[in-house]
Amino acid sequence: MAKALMFQGTGSGVGKSLIAASFCRILKRRGYRVAPFKAQNMALNSFITREGGEIGRAQALQAEAAGVEPSVYMNPVLLKASGERGAQVILLGRVHSTMSARDYYSFRESAWEAVLQGWKQLSKDFDVIVIEGAGSPAEINLRDVEIVNMAVAKLTDASVILIGDIDRGGVFASLYGTVKLLEEDARYIKGFIINKFRGDPEILKPGNRIIEQKTSIPVVGVVPYLERTGLPEEDGLSLGYGYNGKRQRENIRITVLRLPYISNFTDFDPLLLEPGVSLIYSLRAEDILSSDMVIIPGTKNTTKDLRYLREQEIDRVLQRAVKKGISVVGICGGYQMMGSVIKDPELVEGTEREIKGLGMLDIETVFENSKVTCQVRATQRKTNLPFEAEKHELRGYEIHMGRSTGDLGLFEVERLPGHEVVLDGSIKGECWGTYIHGIFDNDPFRWALINQLRLKRGLSETENLISYHQYRQEAIDRFTDRVSEHVDVDYILSQL
Repeated sequence: MAKALMFQGTGSGVGKSLIAASFCRILKRRGYRVAPFKAQNMALNSFITREGGEIGRAQALQAEAAGVEPSVYMNPVLLKASGERGAQVILLGRVHSTMSARDYYSFRESAWEAVLQGWKQLSKDFDVIVIEGAGSPAEINLRDVEIVNMAVAKLTDASVILIGDIDRGGVFASLYGTVKLLEEDARYIKGFIINKFRGDPEILKPGNRIIEQKTSIPVVGVVPYLERTGLPEEDGLSLGYGYNGKRQRENIRITVLRLPYISNFTDFDPLLLEPGVSLIYSLRAEDILSSDMVIIPGTKNTTKDLRYLREQEIDRVLQRAVKKGISVVGICGGYQMMGSVIKDPELVEGTEREIKGLGMLDIETVFENSKVTCQVRATQRKTNLPFEAEKHELRGYEIHMGRSTGDLGLFEVERLPGHEVVLDGSIKGECWGTYIHGIFDNDPFRWALINQLRLKRGLSETENLISYHQYRQEAIDRFTDRVSEHVDVDYILSQL
């Protein structure tokens, strides 16, 4: 049976995901067979495993840090918010149903069975499982129904490290309050980490001593605030409205529409990291109209976000952008919006059976109950993209409810593992779209796009471009080194 090390937090957004990822890398470096585990995740940023199962993106990153293939067992329950309808419930990588919160808590036993199956499978194959909790373990209204915090600590007999975010203020109160509300379950907590500290750690020492005296739990690390880790964020709330700090005149400008239900926004991290790109998440007309390229991203509720764009008159702004010669690109839900119509005869997503699209591409989409989830290999078929990319294989994944027809064939896609070959993507003038998530992860494709946008602006091509895979590995190592420098790793591992 594998040993378990668990990272819980005093609340959401305290840094559990990345610290868990760093310990996956630490344990890998020390020769352990290690895997991540999060019993239940609520996130719109998801990843598709090799077998076509859907898990939280954070667990895929943690698996990458551990040097192992992502698996549905690493995140057996995934919840994807769908607005007033509740959340889509995904068990062991496959859609089960959409439920309200009340219905979901009545469904606890079935969800717990998926958690048990995931844990049992991983514990057979690995030496150590690094477990991430969710939100706070001290939500007193959920103590008897939760399946992700202390319920999992008890199941796995995990040593728990509790993380608090000092940047939000009140870190000692949140640590102390969590311990007291947990009552007897607090015995699982073996240490505190104070995350996102700005300033001189000496200032914290009196507080550290007092919290240790009051709880008999040691503070085992104070991790400094890092403005940019270079690693993907899981929560859309982390998306800023401003530029990425690189507004130089020589940069090309890309605006990603900040949709209310934006999902899989990690698609754009490779562009965000390029030194010659200024990328912004925005819905302001002045940002859209001053861009070299506008991206309509994926969304968990395509029709609702499409209506929102119309209500905000962003559809008219996009028409003005196209007339100015600005490239408009749609990914997944954004690609569906760009067509002539979206039909939902079974009311899979909303309350309207048909909604008019933006009319930028000659396609139409019909929603179906079945969900396409697969990794893909693709090649570019048409050469009339707004840029010329070399003939090379693209890798990515699909995750969508609808199927599109019409003027398709921008890419030829092989869906894995079944090897079904389909046509994907459409192009019309400066507008194009695709179902392929992760398309910008492909270095040659991204580089060709950037340089064509530069030439279009009258700038020279650049060779100052990054290798995204290499950058991610280096970013994981940098963050791990920073955590190792400021946390008592030996003490934490001694608790296994």
